[in-house]
Amino acid sequence: MIFVLFNKGIVIGQLNPDVKNLPSTNEIQSSENFGNLVWFDEFELAGAIDTSKWFHQTKLPNGSSWYNNEIQHYTDRIDNSFNDSGYMHILAKKEEYTDQGITKQYTSARLNSKFAFTYGKVEIRAILPSGVGTWPAMWTLGKNITENGAYWQTLGYGTTGWPGCGEIDIMEHWGTNQNYVSSAIHTPSSYGNTVNKGGRFVPTASTDFHTYCFEWTPEKLVFSIDTVEHYTYKPAEKNASTWPFDEDQYLLLNIAIQAGIADEFTESAMIVDYVRVYEYVPTSFGQDRGKREVKIYPNPVADKITIELFDPVSTIIDVHSLGGQLISSTRMLGNSQDLDLSSFKTGVYLLRIKSKDFVRTEKFLKL
Repeated sequence: MIFVLFNKGIVIGQLNPDVKNLPSTNEIQSSENFGNLVWFDEFELAGAIDTSKWFHQTKLPNGSSWYNNEIQHYTDRIDNSFNDSGYMHILAKKEEYTDQGITKQYTSARLNSKFAFTYGKVEIRAILPSGVGTWPAMWTLGKNITENGAYWQTLGYGTTGWPGCGEIDIMEHWGTNQNYVSSAIHTPSSYGNTVNKGGRFVPTASTDFHTYCFEWTPEKLVFSIDTVEHYTYKPAEKNASTWPFDEDQYLLLNIAIQAGIADEFTESAMIVDYVRVYEYVPTSFGQDRGKREVKIYPNPVADKITIELFDPVSTIIDVHSLGGQLISSTRMLGNSQDLDLSSFKTGVYLLRIKSKDFVRTEKFLKL
């Protein structure tokens, strides 16, 4: 049986009714080298996008337009991004819309994740839009980007321009080449029309759900669609020019509109079933060694939790809500750090400890 999904009377696509029969979060398993599910959105809450997880990036970065000759306004309206029946929709539309003193003829949405990470595995299951001139993407940017209006830049993290911050394109799709799906890497050594890219044909990209995935380790980036790998980025020499990928990146989901949009285009959506991020578990850190490397106590905790490292290195300690929202971030330079949790509400949190070659995520209970 096939159900037809409607949005305001317009057929968006045909969905298999079994696609949401998923295991619980605790049952979801990742592949070798990737462990706990550390951030996710299953889009189960109907209506507006969950703003504890996503930021609507709407500010025109140069005051009048977006990059790459895009001609749309990105908005935070429910008309352009919303949840329905367990799916998130980013809807690109042909309509006159004025914002920031500028009138454009198309609207869409651009979401930034309020979660950033170093190394890990990302899975995004989605149906892509269609139409000549549509340009949907699932990608990441460095948390340190100095892009005017980007979420992390608004919080003061912007220190590095593009492409020095690094960009990882998990999935790009152009309506001018309907069934071809691409992945790419942008760094100071190759950007724009980068040579670091690969892709393949997916005949049902805009009619069926497919799972777009990338796996990020200190050695390489591997891209796949429905578990079939189509591109690996593994530069022979890693430096700031070829590998700006040892620092946090954040996720973006959007549909851009190109100047050559077809006259007959009215609207089309990217429909997302889920977004899931798994932590990276270095193979050389076996289970026993991992336990010896870090000590976290007490747990449960009333007011103060202590983290001890037996190999002092420059380390970042992040605390997230169970849903993935970043609550605090602390740089640890020695081998011991106390975190004051007295202002935290009672509940379960994720403690993420990361250095250049070590990532570990633990749950703790705040009493």
